[in-house]
Amino acid sequence: MNKVPITLMRGGTSKGVFLQKKDLPATDQEREEFLLDIMGSPDPNQIDGLGGANSLTSKVAIIDKSSNSSYDIEYTFAQVSLYDQMVDFKGNCGNISSAVGPYAIAKGLVSIEEPITKVRIYNTNTKKIITAEVEVENGRVKTEGDYSIPGVPGSASPIFLSFENPEGAVTGKVLPTGRPIDFLSCSLGEIRASIVDIANPLVFVRAQDIGLRGDELPEEYSKEQIDLLEELRAAAAEKCGFASKSEATRLSPATPKLTVVSKPFDYQDIEGEFHREEDFNVLVRMMSMQRPHKALAITGAVCITAASKIEGTILSEIIDKNSQTISIGHPAGVMETIYSEKPLSIKVGRTARRLMEGTVYTKSNYGQSVI
Repeated sequence: MNKVPITLMRGGTSKGVFLQKKDLPATDQEREEFLLDIMGSPDPNQIDGLGGANSLTSKVAIIDKSSNSSYDIEYTFAQVSLYDQMVDFKGNCGNISSAVGPYAIAKGLVSIEEPITKVRIYNTNTKKIITAEVEVENGRVKTEGDYSIPGVPGSASPIFLSFENPEGAVTGKVLPTGRPIDFLSCSLGEIRASIVDIANPLVFVRAQDIGLRGDELPEEYSKEQIDLLEELRAAAAEKCGFASKSEATRLSPATPKLTVVSKPFDYQDIEGEFHREEDFNVLVRMMSMQRPHKALAITGAVCITAASKIEGTILSEIIDKNSQTISIGHPAGVMETIYSEKPLSIKVGRTARRLMEGTVYTKSNYGQSVI
């Protein structure tokens, strides 16, 4: 057995293992084998690793201090599959991104300014800049506060993320197919959809077009409904050029993200809290690694916000294009984003904290040998 230093962080509604690039294997193959081993994959229970048997907790952030004066930190996101021998590096995770600033400050990778330290983060997956505003007190990241987010118990100090020029993050195009509307073939026939790549590629379909209400909670979906959603996502992955429809689940399981949208109506969230239709602009249900997301990906919220400004998309039919603040209803509650243009920037509030620091033991042939 070998050992490698790690930090376990919660970022928003996700949780992940944070490592510094210098502590990782040099080659892509060795790196993938190492990440699969420490997370306990492939195994739905991830019983022999650090993963939490959920796509929201099977995530890794690889951090490196930047030598580029334009940004402070280089950050690579890895989604580790529970079911297959694969690690997906295609897109980013906005929730995990919210923990990058606090991690960099705690590790002494950036200069501290009180009361707010701004950390310029370069995400290598999308080649985009994210600016994190982190509260600092007495030289340390402030953790206590009264800011709360849906899907996370309690409150904490806020972290504000600004996603700058997020267009074409993975495909290089805002509209990967060149069209605001596409038709995806599935067992129901041809389904109207919008494929948009802003912060991450998402494929949007209306709930009413696929026989859903739009306010389903994660445990309510039948196997047939989940299979249908994955069939639609796979068809969109093929249109994006990520993989053929038949191979998309295996080769591109995380991107694009299937997102079901509908006009606002009263609904109850996971905790039983009631939300009135006048309190939000759009109702959303997102899939994550072939499972219903229990909240909403931050990059998804960014894409939803920006897609609402693109004439002809499904989102533009639901959300008033003049709205600068967008409220998004999701299974855990309501999330707010702030839209700015010229240059395009979308701000989202999160919380994050360090959970554990220590050593992970690996069966892979990498790391410091255990004596």
